[in-house]
Amino acid sequence: MDVESTMRGVTGGGADDGAAPDETAALVRGAAAADPAIGLVAVRALRRLTERLETLQVDAARRQGWSWQAIADLLQVSRQAVHQKHGWRTRDPRH
Repeated sequence: MDVESTMRGVTGGGADDGAAPDETAALVRGAAAADPAIGLVAVRALRRLTERLETLQVDAARRQGWSWQAIADLLQVSRQAVHQKHGWRTRDPRH
């Protein structure tokens, strides 16, 4: 069974990247599929989408001057966890 092709059929495109709202809804349906192969591919794609969204929002918050603690509070993680995960993108390369 070609699961990747199946998910492309479910989403109407690539299951991994650039999910539009309709594709995201299809991924959610795929995650609830009775076939574990389809469900697990959908879970993987949703995980990647979530990571991209978190990165975009953390970067936006930092550009607007938010503290690591404020971001961590809303993500319900520690300040250290969010800084470790995202801080490298905002570090001054001179230091």
